[in-house]
Amino acid sequence: MPQVNPQILRWARETAGFNLEEAAKALQIGGARRPADEILHAYEEGEISPSRPLLLKMAKQYRRPLLAFYLAHPPQRGERGEDFRTLPFEREHESAPKLDALVRDVHVRQHLVRGILEDVEEAEPLPFVGSITLKHSVNDAARLISEKLRFDIGEFRRRKTIEDAFGYLRGLTEKAGVFVLLIGNLGTHHTAFNTEVFRGFALADRVAPFIVINDQDAKSAWAFTLLHELTHIWLGATGVSGSDFEQHIEQFCNDVASEILLPDQELAQLRGIGDDLQEGAALIGEFASRRRISRALVAYRLLKANRIPLRLWRAYSEEFRKAWESEKAAKKKAKGSDDEGGPNYYVVRRHKVGAALLDVVRRAMAEGFVTPTKAGRVLGVRANNVEALVRAN
Repeated sequence: MPQVNPQILRWARETAGFNLEEAAKALQIGGARRPADEILHAYEEGEISPSRPLLLKMAKQYRRPLLAFYLAHPPQRGERGEDFRTLPFEREHESAPKLDALVRDVHVRQHLVRGILEDVEEAEPLPFVGSITLKHSVNDAARLISEKLRFDIGEFRRRKTIEDAFGYLRGLTEKAGVFVLLIGNLGTHHTAFNTEVFRGFALADRVAPFIVINDQDAKSAWAFTLLHELTHIWLGATGVSGSDFEQHIEQFCNDVASEILLPDQELAQLRGIGDDLQEGAALIGEFASRRRISRALVAYRLLKANRIPLRLWRAYSEEFRKAWESEKAAKKKAKGSDDEGGPNYYVVRRHKVGAALLDVVRRAMAEGFVTPTKAGRVLGVRANNVEALVRAN
């Protein structure tokens, strides 16, 4: 067996976001005579050579291909594209390995999809990618995106639920050629991403652009995030977006998304917002619910229109965050006591990967361009689950 550079072991662990104790526990090494973290440290110092079974465990836990452990030296850190977030150093440092793993995974999936489209001779460049700049007005950008999508705000609001409204917008986006994925963790609830870490990110490829939405966020926010990331696609700006709006490009994307979902002239219909936080929150909630949008979006529009001061916007943001956390906890408790359970595995997975990605994989497999293994990599599932997943509903 080829010799493994111990520096690779440390690099793989650190870029996966594990400290020594966490990794040793995940790898199930150690015993009564010697602490597990000391044994792992010995491997990483080259005092002990790892066996192949241990390397297989590391590949699984660190989310790296086995071949990566036989590299001569640790590779340089991969690019995420632009980072449009403003996080405290501690949160950035804490979240970076997991986020890098997610971005790396989606980059691989996007690259495979582009290859599939080229194989089936459907790799047509999308002219809207990179077609606007920050010199465009918010209204012009919103109009260009809406016209390309053929977005009907009335149809969006006529949908029975927020989920249905998002599904309508997602369908239009995928029809335009942009793949939309819902991903909020690295495969388990233990690796879930807080929305402060990322809300969404866009890969502004001209042939196979991807948008990822953090599905740990409130569902009422998904449509806004989708349009925010679509604006990144129109700008040709690949990168990760957070929950702040301090950067100019983030403000622009926020303003375009909110203009599409809540035009300026309609905001004027919301009256009676004063300094009473609870009264204002109730009015905003009712106004947002009727329009299938989030309360935070409405508060943001009020701030931008100079109808509420920054201090009150911050108070609303905190109020809505607490309300959402309470709603989420209540739903989780109700779900835990529900004997019938939720949707089956394949229904959930189809929803997360989207109809467009499923359709590409389905057709490519039928024409013999893609193996179940490669299809599973694209869809984020095991190869033996692919056939049932892509089977038409």
